[in-house]
Amino acid sequence: MKLKNTQATTSFDYIWLLKRIFPYIKPFWGRVILGFLVAIPVGLLDGVVSFALKPYMDYVVGKQNFVLFGHEISYTVLTFSMPFLIIFFAGFQGCLRYLNSYLTDWTSLKITNAVKIDLFKKLVFMDTSFFDENSSGIIISRYLSDPDTASKGIVEQIKTFIISLFGAMSLIVVMLYSSWKLAVVGIIVLTIAFLPVLLIRKKIKSVSNKNTVISGDITTTMNETYSGNKVITAYNIQERQENQFIKAIHDSFNVSISLTKRVGWMSPLMYLIASCGIAFVLFYGTKLIYDGSMTAGAFASFVTSLLLLYKPVKTLGNTLTYIQTIFVAMGRVFELFDYLPLIQNKNGTVRVPKLTKGIKFNDVSFEYNQNEPVLKHISFEVKVGETIAIVGNSGGGKSTLVNLIPRFYDVKEGAILFDDIDIRDFKLNELRDNISFVFQDNFLFTGTIKENILLASPNASEDDLKTVLKASHLDEVVQNLEDGVNTILGERGLTLSGGQRQRVAIARAMIRNTPIVILDEATSALDNESEAVVQKALDNLMKNKTVFVIAHRLSTIKNADRILVINNGCLVESGTHEELIKIENGQYKHLYELQFKSNSEVAAK
Repeated sequence: MKLKNTQATTSFDYIWLLKRIFPYIKPFWGRVILGFLVAIPVGLLDGVVSFALKPYMDYVVGKQNFVLFGHEISYTVLTFSMPFLIIFFAGFQGCLRYLNSYLTDWTSLKITNAVKIDLFKKLVFMDTSFFDENSSGIIISRYLSDPDTASKGIVEQIKTFIISLFGAMSLIVVMLYSSWKLAVVGIIVLTIAFLPVLLIRKKIKSVSNKNTVISGDITTTMNETYSGNKVITAYNIQERQENQFIKAIHDSFNVSISLTKRVGWMSPLMYLIASCGIAFVLFYGTKLIYDGSMTAGAFASFVTSLLLLYKPVKTLGNTLTYIQTIFVAMGRVFELFDYLPLIQNKNGTVRVPKLTKGIKFNDVSFEYNQNEPVLKHISFEVKVGETIAIVGNSGGGKSTLVNLIPRFYDVKEGAILFDDIDIRDFKLNELRDNISFVFQDNFLFTGTIKENILLASPNASEDDLKTVLKASHLDEVVQNLEDGVNTILGERGLTLSGGQRQRVAIARAMIRNTPIVILDEATSALDNESEAVVQKALDNLMKNKTVFVIAHRLSTIKNADRILVINNGCLVESGTHEELIKIENGQYKHLYELQFKSNSEVAAK
């Protein structure tokens, strides 16, 4: 699944999307409803000032007493009480707004966090090909930014919609109370002003999808600048990184401004239509006053309501526009939820047996891209306790071969068998619990040395830890550190040397104590001194194990039980070092002589 190719085809299926998001809202439903209920009076109180203008103009300014429930009240009472009443209602509305904002933010963050957690649960179980196809930037954008927009925005915008809706309703009621004739005109005008919002849905979807991709590109550039800072400095390619980042920023600007071109006219158009309505109301309202059909106070109250009504109507328009963005993001979120990893447990799995016979590759073929085979009809057997070395030219398929054993990828044709049982019949976690890996560039997590080792076996004892520290020749490193095994490592473990990082990885593999060990060029990036120490640690790791070794330096695998030579995806030779070196014009002999010649030339210099 390439995340850049998102379609979000469900973006306009609002009922379906709301049904999907509802399980995340349901646990906080009480607070959500309370927030929405509080939003109603917040909106309704918008009409207080305009409603108060009619009695104020008619009685206070006109110096007339008024009758309330059959009792005559002096206009002076109204003169002194009305300002305080307005202040009281404003203060009350302010308290309600605070409560509403708190409830909205609390529920929005809770819902967003729940969505992010479930998405991350999906992410950590994605297969290797998913990470091969997608950059870190697009993954971060899709898995963090979209949930923010979708789940956090939905409650906030519904709240804003309710406040604006009831604010508009309260002002319309005041308008009807002041003059139903003018109110009909005002409502028609505002309805016309509202219609352009319905015309921009598809453009919002297109721009939102493009911005997600561009945002991912920006994040990827930032990540690469951080991780590759030494390469950038060493090769003076700062300008390249700058240009790449600037291009992404400009692309984001161009996409956003294209939406502004198409959407930006809505606000001035709505304002123009509303202004035409207000002009007509002024003309017609003056006529009603002259005819005696309307008092000056009622007219002032009506005009104030109409002017105040523009804001909630405009907010409603903007809110509905933003809600379109929310639904597009929501469509992308559930697109991720509905994506199933390519590597999954099949129905009716069986337990992984204790290996008694061994591992068999039975006519295995594999391809990353269709019709571009990487491995072609590979067949061989590995007995329990054997050490198998895999060598060959770069790009020949060595790493791909061992990556098929823990099912990082699935074979295209053929099968891999553990004691004659297809590994696809095992549960993924049980299969991988039987395999330990040591890579060329082992990833260490932020944390202590001890935490990084115990990742492979969290319940291991202190004695187990001491044993693997000694066996991996890591004890001497730990002794020279002030905090020992509790030393905090920097990101990716870069506070340690390459050899030290490898020994931590070896200790991690040792403490897991699995029957199968895979070493993928575990010493190729080390200097001779570091390699010698790491090789001793690897020898301890390999004892009594079934081992697959990918080695660049052939001198390190001369003692392997068998050596497989993989070239251009084919198994071209198989045998011991002594057997292979005797084959005239053999691939292994050619590789060995090339390295021997190269090493001799280096030694001579």
